[in-house]
Amino acid sequence: MSRNLKLFAWIAGTFLFAYFVPFSHPKVQKALTEAFLMLQEYAREHVLTCLVPAFFIAGAISVFISQAAVIRYLGYRAKKVLAYGVASVSGTILAVCSCTVLPLFAGIYKRGAGLGPAIAFLYSGPAINILAIILTARVLGASLGLARAVGAVLFSVVIGLLMHLIFRKEEREKAEAALAMPEPERPKRPLWKTAVLFALMIAVLVFANWGRPSSVTLHLSDGTVITGIRAGEEADAILVKLPDTGEMLHVAKAEIVSTEYAQSAYTTLWRYRFAVAGVFLLVLLSLLPAWMEREEGKAWLHSTWDYAVMILPYLFGGVLVAGFLLGRPGSEALIPARWIQVAVGGNSWAACAIASVAGALMYFATLTEVPILQGLIGAGMGPGPALALLLAGPALSLPNMLVIRRILGTKKTLAYVTLVVIAATLTGKLYGTVVGP
Repeated sequence: MSRNLKLFAWIAGTFLFAYFVPFSHPKVQKALTEAFLMLQEYAREHVLTCLVPAFFIAGAISVFISQAAVIRYLGYRAKKVLAYGVASVSGTILAVCSCTVLPLFAGIYKRGAGLGPAIAFLYSGPAINILAIILTARVLGASLGLARAVGAVLFSVVIGLLMHLIFRKEEREKAEAALAMPEPERPKRPLWKTAVLFALMIAVLVFANWGRPSSVTLHLSDGTVITGIRAGEEADAILVKLPDTGEMLHVAKAEIVSTEYAQSAYTTLWRYRFAVAGVFLLVLLSLLPAWMEREEGKAWLHSTWDYAVMILPYLFGGVLVAGFLLGRPGSEALIPARWIQVAVGGNSWAACAIASVAGALMYFATLTEVPILQGLIGAGMGPGPALALLLAGPALSLPNMLVIRRILGTKKTLAYVTLVVIAATLTGKLYGTVVGP
């Protein structure tokens, strides 16, 4: 009966959407275009280099790592200092966005990790992106960058612990049920070989998504040369902060003839990131036939496919909805950007709360939160709401929420989202009171 009700709800919702939405209105047509442009951008920038490696890592967690090991180090009765300590700083290594972290979160949670450590990992993955924190400090100010870093680490632990306390009864029952299950037969492969395979997979993920260098020189079609800090990217422009004046320039992509980056080891790695990732991938593929049994390989592929089927439809649907409502950075959709700009002015409780909710609903691709925030600050956004958006935004998004609900259920998802919004609001208000005008 419930399945028929869900089917009826989908049919009725689709009918009402098709019947009432004024598709001929220019505003709606622009929003629809933004939705599919955002989906295209997501597919081009994130699926092959971010999600596909993440799906394989999640599948490997389910097959290569014993449930007993996950429960021992991340389970309900695990040592809290170790479990939360590892989970809270994982983002500095992975540097993933709020959607790429989802397959990894699903892998460790379904394998037996406690809700608290798993939530700490879920939040920290995108929130403690070291490149984003550095860019925040360089573009928006050292105090905001430091507040973001400290707040993100503390948030991951506090929110994880609160989720553990709220659902401790369910988690205890889950842990007891897992312990009662017979331990599956361990693979014959030594532990160090498993560690090497995971290291290679993580290396592919990290280097394929190596962040773009910040120091940039742009050569424009009119002969102008602009040198500064690349502060982010909008739909049709690149943001550059001039080192001498601190002025922020929006340079149209159509006017850029060529782009140069300062020579450094970091720049070299970025320029050859796909080649470096490819080397690690080739090493991984060369080791698999010798180190993995045929049946284990089939189980890995099957598990990877299960995660893709579970997550991708919700992600793509969420990206479409987010694009339809809010559009891409620098390009407006159904909800006017000025509404948010007016609502988050100053450092009031309401401004911090609205910034937290807006950040939780918006989709931020990696590093795009900086130009969005720079535009809002220029329109009068206070430092408190700015930090609230930075703490709630990168870790949450509408696509992210839909997938988390698929994994955790409605009740736990609502609790997690509510805790993130409340914590971001409180922290933003405190920061705005301390540093604000």
